[in-house]
Amino acid sequence: MSKPRLVFMGAPDFAATALAALLHNGEDVAMVVSQPDRPKGRGRHLAPTPVKTVAMAHGLPIMQPQSPKDDEFIARLVALRPDVIIAVAYGRILPPEILALPPLGCLNIHASLLPRYRGAAPIQWAIINGEVETGVSIMKMDAGLDTGGILLQKVMRPAADETSASLFAKLADLGALALLETLALLKSGGVQPQQQDDSQASWARPLQKEDGLIDWARSAKELHCLIRGLDPWPTAFSYLDGEKFQFFAPEIVHQEARHTPGTALFADKRGLLVACGQGCLLFHEIQIPGKKRMPIIHFLNGRKIAALSRFVSTP
Repeated sequence: MSKPRLVFMGAPDFAATALAALLHNGEDVAMVVSQPDRPKGRGRHLAPTPVKTVAMAHGLPIMQPQSPKDDEFIARLVALRPDVIIAVAYGRILPPEILALPPLGCLNIHASLLPRYRGAAPIQWAIINGEVETGVSIMKMDAGLDTGGILLQKVMRPAADETSASLFAKLADLGALALLETLALLKSGGVQPQQQDDSQASWARPLQKEDGLIDWARSAKELHCLIRGLDPWPTAFSYLDGEKFQFFAPEIVHQEARHTPGTALFADKRGLLVACGQGCLLFHEIQIPGKKRMPIIHFLNGRKIAALSRFVSTP
């Protein structure tokens, strides 16, 4: 078949990468749908989503309904007669009328190897849980949450120092590549959705700020994963002398501290070494309220962290 007529739905950078790849590949994107503009920055000025920004740069028609259930919006989609609808990090559940509309289905890029890590934060939880393998799934959407049939998957191994930010970027590129391959297979009729094994499913719940509170009694290995998985949001944190410290760029040091977990063993040009329940973590970056994230050596130019002072869980 010739190039299918597409409607693309999405909002953040992860989705914008996929849209840019479709346009670079010459796909027929008839409409882009994104979230309404939101206030941003100190001035709280309305700002477009990354997906809308890409669409505007290419002169594409754009719709930003408050809800995909809006009757006028659905009528506009019906009039477009898309062959495929692609929804990537759109942030809204599509109603049955939309799911049933395109003859080739509604496709979604999910940043995990489904059925593992269904839900809102698959990238972060894969790092937090220390997964040695992750990837992307191209799914034909159904009425459930990330439960549709799998059309294509691509696998990758996260780096040892991977953060959720760096893995987002890698999986966005991998997802865009997988989407183009899936569209090529759909055009040739060479792919059928494979039902997910619900017995193997796991849930990647949304993260909350309180998830970042560090329990220093955990092992350095566990906390190394947690801190990287929460970078850049909501970040891992602890308190010293009533002040909140956010921790970044950890390195596992395989030595027993012989001090209470949370004890700062030293803070100098090497970094900040903190005792854990098993082993230690050497931090290379830190942040306190009102200041930017910075290397430890720069932080120590303005103030010191005394050896044997202790980070705790309450202010």
